[in-house]
Amino acid sequence: MQFIATCAAGLEALTAAEIGKWGGQEIVRENGSVRWSGSLESGYRACLWSRFASRILLLLDEIPITTTDDLYDQARRQNWGEHLGIDNSFAVDGTCAQGSPVTHSRFAALRVKDGVVDQFREKTGRRPDVQVTRPDIRLNIHVGADKSTLSIDLSGESLHRRGYRSEGGQAPLKETLAAAVVALSGWSGEEPLIDPMCGAGTILIEAALMAGDSAPGLGRSYYGLTKWKSHQEELWTELVTEAIERERQGQHRKWPSLTGYDADSSVIGFARENIRRAGLEGKIKVSRQELLFLKAPASRGHLICNPPYGERLSETEVVKYLYRCLGNRLQESFKDWKIGLFTMKPEFADLLQIAWQQSHSLRNGPLSCRLYNGVAGAAGTFSWNLPVSQDDSGGGDLANRLKKNFRNIHTWAVKNGIECFRLYDRDLPEYNVSVDIFQKRVLIREFSPPKEMDQATAQDRFNTVLRVVRSVLGVGRDRVYLSRFKKKNEQNEASHAKTKQPRLYEVSENGCAYLVNLSGADAGLDLVQRLARIRIIQQSHDKEFLNLFGHTGSATIAAALGGAGRTTTVEPSPYYLQWAEKNFALNGLYYQDHQLVQADCLKWLQEQQTTYDLIYAGLHKSFYYSGNERIFDTKKEHGRLIRLVMSRLKRDGCFYFSTSARSFRLDEELGENYVCRNISNEMVPKDFERHRQLYQFWEIRHRTDLC
Repeated sequence: MQFIATCAAGLEALTAAEIGKWGGQEIVRENGSVRWSGSLESGYRACLWSRFASRILLLLDEIPITTTDDLYDQARRQNWGEHLGIDNSFAVDGTCAQGSPVTHSRFAALRVKDGVVDQFREKTGRRPDVQVTRPDIRLNIHVGADKSTLSIDLSGESLHRRGYRSEGGQAPLKETLAAAVVALSGWSGEEPLIDPMCGAGTILIEAALMAGDSAPGLGRSYYGLTKWKSHQEELWTELVTEAIERERQGQHRKWPSLTGYDADSSVIGFARENIRRAGLEGKIKVSRQELLFLKAPASRGHLICNPPYGERLSETEVVKYLYRCLGNRLQESFKDWKIGLFTMKPEFADLLQIAWQQSHSLRNGPLSCRLYNGVAGAAGTFSWNLPVSQDDSGGGDLANRLKKNFRNIHTWAVKNGIECFRLYDRDLPEYNVSVDIFQKRVLIREFSPPKEMDQATAQDRFNTVLRVVRSVLGVGRDRVYLSRFKKKNEQNEASHAKTKQPRLYEVSENGCAYLVNLSGADAGLDLVQRLARIRIIQQSHDKEFLNLFGHTGSATIAAALGGAGRTTTVEPSPYYLQWAEKNFALNGLYYQDHQLVQADCLKWLQEQQTTYDLIYAGLHKSFYYSGNERIFDTKKEHGRLIRLVMSRLKRDGCFYFSTSARSFRLDEELGENYVCRNISNEMVPKDFERHRQLYQFWEIRHRTDLC
């Protein structure tokens, strides 16, 4: 007999290898299919055991074709009485290759159906019924460029339908493709296997079926071969019995650890149900866990992952940082683990920072994808070392101050695990700049020059700063970023540039990862708030946390890392909220579990009834805008803000309020109703001590004597 196994592009070699094990002969691989000759048993085994094929077709006829009449004639000349009876239902599936003389697959199927029906009418005066869903017999007509192939579909419906999947969640992998990903990843079937974004659990289930020597077709309730008139029931029963026995023996083998995680609790519910339906309870463990908390359970193992794709631009930007988070977790905890990454975004594969050893081109439905295989390595570390020789042509006082600050502040930063800090803060009046270190990059921010200083002198001074900083720190132009002082009208123009996607760099702080923009007016991480974020980490466990004027969500990231039970971030600017989403993805946090709200904070507080244990408002600006409309003046309206916040703060809760607005004074009336404690001495970090008076931090609580 002649058979054809159809399969997804890229699975031909795997399918051919299977067929060879079942006695297939003269195996020929074609694009999306594998042909072979063999006994009926080889076809039956393919239906029951193939992990990678989509359909198993028994070839009836193959003829040259020029018109649709050829299809009708081809169907008429078959002896259909050998395959189906008048009381059987049937259906015809049609496919047309590019360049074929028939351009519509449904019309091709219709012509074959007419041929079958007309033959029965001619012989018996009756005709079998057409039934699209699960017919007794399913026929297949494939029209190529110059020939048509007519077959019986022994599988009846696609073999990816194993019978265990109830709900797939969003964009699930077909079971056949998941099995191929496991096989091509090189998993041995013995080492621990983890899927950190397991979704409905398909990859883990297919791996378990392989490990347990379970025939993937055992769970199917429907095959196209069972009502076929030439079906050999005894042979089929024998093969099914053999498969059941092999599965029984496989259940008693030593099982590898199979573990899955997903941040979406509803998807984990689908996975558990699928595992139960597959008869694999106790063999696979799945639980809700955000990527942030992913750790290797052993020194060696195998990790396979199919991260979300992100098809819209905004989704793609967020998903990109989810890949970076995965790469960070792999470098931190999975050294020497084998990694299989299946993705539709090859450009994202490099974000994992793994030297991929091989890749395979596959298709997930209409999507072109790749499977990358490699081994995770330990993360490299960066350290600052000042060059021995430096440029001493002018700016010596600035150079000396930078060296002194570096010895003092950098030593402190290294001791405390700080990689982002302020190195220089307008220390010398003639060099009115700040110099911030963001890991291995340097940001120089220029402040307004004195009114009496002409533009040429200001430019000359800034050029000196740039040259001296590069010389003292030993950095090239590619690691130095500038934020020049702009006049008011220039600042307005700069604000419109926020609509463009900035180049963001990753930095870390206290175990949190943040994205910073070193080319804009706002880096996105307020370094003076560092100790506030540490305190939030320490106090947020199991707390309900609210972040007002949330900026890029850095305080919320700290709260989530500290174990906050629920977080809400309110920010008037959609620009910063999108940035916050990226920060959530970079940290492996399921941001759908953390509410992000674009709103005027005062109006939002007035409308809310929810109360919180811990509230934070880090006001890094004096004025806040929605479009061109000013919606908040820190100095004038902070009292109203604090009163609204306290109405949403639980009786034993705490509100942290900070501001860098010049000449700020806390509304004195607030002290009559609340306990307001100035904690600036505790909260201004060492690298900002020079201008301590610019920064105020307040701890505000309900008065117990008024309860």
